[in-house]
Amino acid sequence: MSPREFCLVERDGPLTVVTINRPDVRNALHPPANVELGEVFDAFAADPDQWIAIVTGAGDKAFSAGNDLRYTAQGGARLPMPRGFGGLTSRFDLNKPVIAAVNGFAMGGGFEIALACDLIVADERALFALPEPKVGMVALAGGVHRLPRLIGAKRAMGMMLTGRHVSAAEGKELGFVNEVVPAGTALEAAKRWAAQILECSPMSIRATKEAVYRGLDIADLHEAMEAKYPAVAAFLKSEDHVEGPRAFAEKRKPNWKGR
Repeated sequence: MSPREFCLVERDGPLTVVTINRPDVRNALHPPANVELGEVFDAFAADPDQWIAIVTGAGDKAFSAGNDLRYTAQGGARLPMPRGFGGLTSRFDLNKPVIAAVNGFAMGGGFEIALACDLIVADERALFALPEPKVGMVALAGGVHRLPRLIGAKRAMGMMLTGRHVSAAEGKELGFVNEVVPAGTALEAAKRWAAQILECSPMSIRATKEAVYRGLDIADLHEAMEAKYPAVAAFLKSEDHVEGPRAFAEKRKPNWKGR
C-alpha cells in the first residue's frame, strides 16, 4: 500500500483501492487532501492497467465526515479543486467504474463523494446526510443535483431540507445504496462487487458507463440511442470486442485486454 499524506493507495492487479486517511477528523477533507485525491484519481484514470477503483475511509467510524470545517474556520488555504471534492465530484470524464465502500459516517461532502461513485456498498452502521444548511452551507459538490436524480425530488428534498441522518438500510430502500453488509465488511463486499465487474470486458464496462450517464442527459430516448459515444466507438474497435465471442465459442474464460 502506497502512503501519501492524506490517503493510502493500494493496487491489486487491475483494482485500485483508495483509502481516505484522516481518521483523527473522521476523514474530513480540506483543500490539500482534495487536491491529493484529485491527483490519485488522475493517475488511476490514465493507467491502462487499472480498470476499477474502490474508495473508502480509514478506521471504522467514518467514510468521510465531509468538509473540514475547523480547517476552514481557522482560515486554511483555499486551493483550486478542478476535480471537485475527494477528487471525484466534478470528474465527468471517467469511464472506469468506482465503488464507494462506506464504512461509517458519509456526511456532506463525504456523501457527495459516494454519490459520485457508480455503486455504494454500505456498512450496516453507515449514516448518510447532506446537513450543509445546518451550518449555513449548501451541498454544491453535486449533492443537490445527484441525489434528486437518483431517488426523485420529493425523497431527496426530504433529506436535504432537514439535513437528517439516513441509515444504510433506508438508503437501500430509497435507492442510493446497492447493498448493506455487516459491520466491518464494506471493503470486503466492495471487492466482491469489483471481482464480478472484472469478469466483464473493461471496454464493455466503460462503454456501458459512458452510454448510461451521457444518455441520461438526453431527454428523447431515440436521440439517446442514436447518439455517438466515444467509449462505445473504442469498444467496437477493441480486441475485447473480438475476444468475447471467440472465448464463448471456444468455451473458455475470456482474456480481456482492456484495449
